[in-house]
Amino acid sequence: MFEEYSSEIIAFVAIIILFAIYEIIKFKNASETKKKKTLKKVSILIPDEYDDNNGAFHDVIHNEVKEKLKKQRETEEFLVETEPGQEVEEETTEYSTTSHFIERRSVPPHGKITKDDFKEFSGQRILIAEDNIINQKVMKGLLADSGIEIVIANDGQEALNILEEDINFLMILMDAHMPKVDGFEATRTIRQNPKYDKILVVALSGDIATDDIKKMKEAGMSEHLEKPLKIDKFYDILYAYSGKSSAVNDTSITEPFDTTAGLEICGGDRDFYGEILNEFLSMYQNSAHELSGFLHTESFKEADKLLLDIIGVSANIGAKPLNQTASSIKTAILNKNKEEYSELITLYKKQLDNLISDIKNYLKNH
Repeated sequence: MFEEYSSEIIAFVAIIILFAIYEIIKFKNASETKKKKTLKKVSILIPDEYDDNNGAFHDVIHNEVKEKLKKQRETEEFLVETEPGQEVEEETTEYSTTSHFIERRSVPPHGKITKDDFKEFSGQRILIAEDNIINQKVMKGLLADSGIEIVIANDGQEALNILEEDINFLMILMDAHMPKVDGFEATRTIRQNPKYDKILVVALSGDIATDDIKKMKEAGMSEHLEKPLKIDKFYDILYAYSGKSSAVNDTSITEPFDTTAGLEICGGDRDFYGEILNEFLSMYQNSAHELSGFLHTESFKEADKLLLDIIGVSANIGAKPLNQTASSIKTAILNKNKEEYSELITLYKKQLDNLISDIKNYLKNH
């Protein structure tokens, strides 16, 4: 019987084999022409962008992904093509954002700045990228005899050439508009190089519109100096970034409080003003000691509460220097800058002692 149907059986088996071969070939061809879409997770670290007078972080990110980074969250999923059945390893791609953040400290209140005050920064070095000869002379004249060494570059390219040979500068005063390579392009180049991280770039420009300053910040210029140069602002920037520990000139404590302003707040009522001054003596004449104790034990909540009270009361009695210093201490605590608030508490004590003495003299004579 088997022999009778053997040819049919063989034919059937052959058909089965041919069908199987067909399916294998079909599957293989399909796998070669069509790839499976598989989710691949790529972690992208996006830098914080900030601008709070402490300067700014600026992205140093590959051009191909810069726009994409703006729209994505910290971790984003992408579709990538893989072979069927292929396992995809989770990988992390980090786009380094060279941090050229330079610590900025608060500037204590001070009187009118003069040329001699710049001697405080003797030994510092500044690169000035400025194509205008008169502006160059103004800067040289201002800093003459200060002990600050200045190096002049006549355009952005010259500034970059100087930096290739010498990076020992505290800051670069960068004119925004120069021939060859302007300040924007030069700054972008500087900010993309990690070896210049510790050099501050300060915009030097007559452009003062909000949009103009925003463009300078986006290019990597952390501060802005207006033309013509305002020496008080220039001094403040030097102080904020120099790291010098010396206090600002003592004109900050020569006029402890403005009685005219205090009387105005009290509606011209001298008796009422006198009551407030007496209450200040009663409640805050030991505040320097209290603040020192809070800071020593790192009781920052208590220190902050006391400072808030002092800031409010000192404004009401017309004690502007003490008010400004208390505000600076509060900011330094918020920034966890121990060196700064330790220095400021010394200034606060001097101002408070002078204020107490003047309040007592005022009360005695009125």
